[in-house]
Amino acid sequence: MSVAHSITSTISADGSALSRELQTMRQSLFPPSSQKVLRSFSSGEAAKLIGVADGYLRQLSLAGKGPEPALGLGGRRSYTLEQINEMRRLLDEGSKGRRYVPHRVGAEPCQVLAVVNFKGGSGKTTTAAHLAQFLALKGYRVLAVDLDPQASLTALHGYQPEFDVAANQTLYSAIRYDKERQPLSNVIRSTYFSGLDLIPGNIELMEFEHATPKALVNRDNEPFFGRIAATLGSVQDRYDVMVLDCPPQLGFLTLGALCAATAMLITVHPQMLDVMSVCQFLLMAADLLGVVQEAGADLDYDFLRYVVTRYEPGDAPQTQMVAFMRSLFRERVLTNVMLKSTAISDAGLSKQTLYEVGRENFSRTTYDRAIESLNSVNGEIEAMMRSAWGRQS
Repeated sequence: MSVAHSITSTISADGSALSRELQTMRQSLFPPSSQKVLRSFSSGEAAKLIGVADGYLRQLSLAGKGPEPALGLGGRRSYTLEQINEMRRLLDEGSKGRRYVPHRVGAEPCQVLAVVNFKGGSGKTTTAAHLAQFLALKGYRVLAVDLDPQASLTALHGYQPEFDVAANQTLYSAIRYDKERQPLSNVIRSTYFSGLDLIPGNIELMEFEHATPKALVNRDNEPFFGRIAATLGSVQDRYDVMVLDCPPQLGFLTLGALCAATAMLITVHPQMLDVMSVCQFLLMAADLLGVVQEAGADLDYDFLRYVVTRYEPGDAPQTQMVAFMRSLFRERVLTNVMLKSTAISDAGLSKQTLYEVGRENFSRTTYDRAIESLNSVNGEIEAMMRSAWGRQS
C-alpha cells in the first residue's frame, strides 16, 4: 500500500468513526427521537419577551384568555415559544396602537443580514445562531441560511450534516447550474424554534465554488453573484429577516451572499492577528465587490457594522484594540460587545446556544452576564433593522 493511499484511508476512517460517535452522542442527548426541543419559558421570561408586565400576563391567564400555561412546583407558570407567539397575536387583536407581533408590513423589505469574517474562530457562527434565535424569540419570522460547508449552524439546530442532510438538500440545490436545480422552498426545514426555519449546509456547498468558474465561460448563465439573491427572493414573502452564516473565505458563496444582503455584520475578535485578518478581508472584499458591482450587482446596504466577539474586559490589549477600532471605524463598531463566556462555550458542548439552556444550569452571575451581553448586541442589531424599516426602536 502506498503512503498516499494509506493517508487517505486513515483520514477516511477517522472521519467515519467521528461521525458515528457524534451521531451516538446526539441520540443520547436528545432521546427518544434524536430531535432537539426547545425548553419552556417562565412567566417572567415570557412577559419580558412579549413586552408586558408579568402581573398582566397572570391576569390574562386567570381570566382564561390565551393559551393555558403549564403549572410547575408552587403553581409556577411556564409557556412554550408557540404559546408566547399565540399570546402576541391575541394582544395584537385587542391593541389600539401598539404592535406585539413585529412582522414586517407594507413595503418594508425583508432584511438579509450576512455575518462574515475571513478567519475561522472569530465567533461568526455563534453570532449568527444567537442572532437568528433572538429574533425568533422576539416574534420575527426568521430564515437561517448555512452557507459554510463545515455546517456548524446546521449542527447547532439539530441536524447532523453527514447524516441528516442528503445530496441536493442545501442552498446549492437552488443555485446550481445544471438540470438538478430546484426551488429553494424544497430544502427549507423547520426547527424546534417557533418562527425559525433553516436552510441546512454540508460539504456539498463546495460544489458551487468548483462549478462557478466553469459556468463563467458560458455567458448564457445567470451571473453567479445574483443567484443567491434571486433564490432567497423567491421565499422572502414568508420571512421578516434572513441570517446568512457565510464561510470563512472570500469565495463565490460569500460574494453571492454579500450581493444578496441588505446589511453586513463583520465579526472581529479583538486581537492583533485577527484584526490584521479583517484588514485583508476588507481590502479583498472591496476589490472583488467593485468588480461584481460594475457587472451589475446591487450593493445597497442599510448598514455595515463590526461586531466585537469573545471580548474579555480584563484583558488590557483587547481593550486597547477595541478602542483602536472605535477611533478608526467610529459608529460602525457596535456599541455593545459579545463577551467571552464559559456559559456560551459550555452550552456549545451539547450543541446548544445560551437561549436554549436555562439559567439554572449555570451560576447566576455567569449566566446573567453572558445573556445580557448577547441580548444587548442582538437588540442593537434589531434596532437597526427597525430603523431601516422606518420604525421607532
